[in-house]
Amino acid sequence: MMLRHLASLLLLLALLGAGAAYAVPTPGLAIDHVEPGDDTVRVLVSVPAGVEVDPATVTVSLDGQELAATAEQTDTGVSVERTTVLAIDTSNSMRGARFAAAKQAASAFLSTVPDDVRVGVVSYAGEVVVAQEPTLDRDATQAVLDGLTLSQGTLLYDGITAALEAAGTEGQRTVLVLSDGRDTSATTVEDAVASIGATDATVDVIALQQRPGAVAVLRSLAEAGNGEVLEAPTPASLTTFFAAASRDLARQVEVRATLPADASREGDLSVTLDGPDGELSARAFAQVRTETAEAEAAPAPAPAAPAPAASGGQIPQPLMLGALVAVGVALAFLIYAAVAGGTEGRRREDLDDQIAAYGAEGTAATGADRTPARSAAASLAPANVFSHAKDATAQALAGNRTLEARIADRLEGAAIGLKPAEWVLLHGGIAVGAAMLGLLLGSGSPVLLVLFGVLGVILPWTYLGIRRSRRRKAFEAGLADTLQLMAGSLQAGLSLTQSVDTIVKEGAEPIAGEFRRVLVENRLGVNLEDALDEVAVRMESKDFAWVVMAVRIQREVGGNLAELLLTVAATLREREYLRRHVSALSAEGRLSAWILGGLPPGFLVYLVAVRGDYVRPLFTDPRGWVMLGLAAVLLGVGTFWMSRVIKVEV
Repeated sequence: MMLRHLASLLLLLALLGAGAAYAVPTPGLAIDHVEPGDDTVRVLVSVPAGVEVDPATVTVSLDGQELAATAEQTDTGVSVERTTVLAIDTSNSMRGARFAAAKQAASAFLSTVPDDVRVGVVSYAGEVVVAQEPTLDRDATQAVLDGLTLSQGTLLYDGITAALEAAGTEGQRTVLVLSDGRDTSATTVEDAVASIGATDATVDVIALQQRPGAVAVLRSLAEAGNGEVLEAPTPASLTTFFAAASRDLARQVEVRATLPADASREGDLSVTLDGPDGELSARAFAQVRTETAEAEAAPAPAPAAPAPAASGGQIPQPLMLGALVAVGVALAFLIYAAVAGGTEGRRREDLDDQIAAYGAEGTAATGADRTPARSAAASLAPANVFSHAKDATAQALAGNRTLEARIADRLEGAAIGLKPAEWVLLHGGIAVGAAMLGLLLGSGSPVLLVLFGVLGVILPWTYLGIRRSRRRKAFEAGLADTLQLMAGSLQAGLSLTQSVDTIVKEGAEPIAGEFRRVLVENRLGVNLEDALDEVAVRMESKDFAWVVMAVRIQREVGGNLAELLLTVAATLREREYLRRHVSALSAEGRLSAWILGGLPPGFLVYLVAVRGDYVRPLFTDPRGWVMLGLAAVLLGVGTFWMSRVIKVEV
């Protein structure tokens, strides 16, 4: 927002230089900050560059009701606390004239900014350093600027987050970011936008000699902070932009308006001042009254009649069950918001989209499309609240790379487009919800709570295994036809890479998706045979491993690859026929195992639901606990034995 008027002035000069035929309207006012109070609201209003206003002509209205108001220029200081934090890129890409110009521009800002503005400095490169907390001591800040040095890395997103934290939570807060390159950290642009949207600070960005794709990413960050992006074509132009930002602060007008006794906490605020060419006005919907003042102004509610207490001081069972149901519904909603709410309408990206997202232009496209403008109220949304939970979960998983890799492999094999942290949150929510369901069905029994909690832990992981197994079987079933299609493409004169592309276009999932990944990896420099080997590892397919081995040998010693693939396809087709024949012969045994293994626990759940009193002793009496434990052990042993008997390796 600090750069908005400078951009308007540059546009005005450009149009005037083009000829007198253009008529450029005078920019209006802009409400930069609203400070609510008990009886008085204070507003900081920006005046366009080159425009003089008369503070004596100020008029303020709230929801159409005119208020008594006064205004004064802010060049000598204001009563509202103002803070600006300079976030400066100190990566090695700034070496030479860029870094010298950046220091000179920051010094120009420091020498011209109003005396009441607290200025802080945050540098970001391979690490983020709060070099100077916001202070009025200009000499100390200048010494910090002179001592900045360069290093490797560009933690742009983390630097902006640190600058927002250093700016505090009181008064008007502005973060002025200088960037000359894209972020190189593991933090995503979505996380950075969420951090900016969770505050009401303004984020303005100066892009130094950036490509259009990178500028689009910076624009998404500035839009989340209700700010602007200004592109600096040369290092020498930085001083002009920084000095203009300080002059924007000096051109602010502080407006004080008296609130009526019946004023609401929020409302449509309008400020008007007279300029040389007529009235200038600005409007904003903002909080104008503190919560304490609103509570004191509201009439005290009439005392409610005391609710009759339950006999014996016990909570009625229907009330307890209803409360547990309500908590379960709320838990399900919050888990959904944590996983899917922050990315409404999100679809699972394929691999080449994911890889493209790491480039400057790819990040810009996804960031601009996905990042709507954030308001202060949006920070209270469940998705924003649970984004912190996802971040904490991701950090916890980062300390256990083995577990994170297992979860990622399981999700990838099941073709579920969730991150490991998101899956852990969802898995935990399912486990807690299942435990609460057991508590409901067991009327408070801790045994059923533990039993259902264990099921909530086991079943989601089992579901991933089932999906992964089905996907692997679908891959094996379509492998023979895929090889025949590849052989036909080779006989038609196509290369091996082109035949793989044919499978991507004409094949069925999951083979088409896996081969698409092979093509992307090959275009990134991975050897084609190595990429195909990774498919065999991911799908745990010995048949495809043999295919890759045959292709590798043929490419090393020569031969007719098309005939080789046709021979392998015929062999795989015979193996698939034998596999299906064995599956049909063992179907009766597998069905018996499912029935015998699932009938006892299923019937127990049915009895708990319809005849809870009949089976309650199993959960309330220690002898019942022993019986349940023994039954679970015997059932587990029997199920495992049957699974070994009916399993036939082909």
